Amino acid sequence: MNVRRELSQFLAALGCGALFGFGLALSGMIDPARVRGFLDIFGRFDPSLGFVLVGAVAVSFFGVRLSRRLRHPLLAESFHVPAGKTIDAKLLGGAALFGIGWGMAGLCPGPAIAALALGNGGVFVFALAMAAGILIHDRWRGGTAAKPVGAPGPAVTAEPADA
Repeated sequence: MNVRRELSQFLAALGCGALFGFGLALSGMIDPARVRGFLDIFGRFDPSLGFVLVGAVAVSFFGVRLSRRLRHPLLAESFHVPAGKTIDAKLLGGAALFGIGWGMAGLCPGPAIAALALGNGGVFVFALAMAAGILIHDRWRGGTAAKPVGAPGPAVTAEPADA
């Protein structure tokens, strides 16, 4: 891979990450109290994050439809999509654990990383615990964590859908 493409990919990822972090901050997703309020449907329910969810689903819907018309992404040779489509106990258990942690802490990985900029000690502890959990899981599973885009190994290619 040439240096120009790598720099372009880095800058695109940096820009997307900054935009995502800004959106998380603007929407209130980095405020654990607001997130817990959204999840507390039988108590002091705060529906404001529902609008964030609807907006995210709408953007994703059109983004996925657009990607299906493309042969490959702008800055890569192929799309990197998950190979597995099986819904099994491991997937359901992981989703349940994620949801329980999100409900208890009021944070999930993206908002936690964005909230680190606020200097909140509780968020820092959460981020450290999250990093430790990721490392423990990776060691326990024998290094089977997903490879980042551009990592060595076979790429899974998505065929463009017929329009």
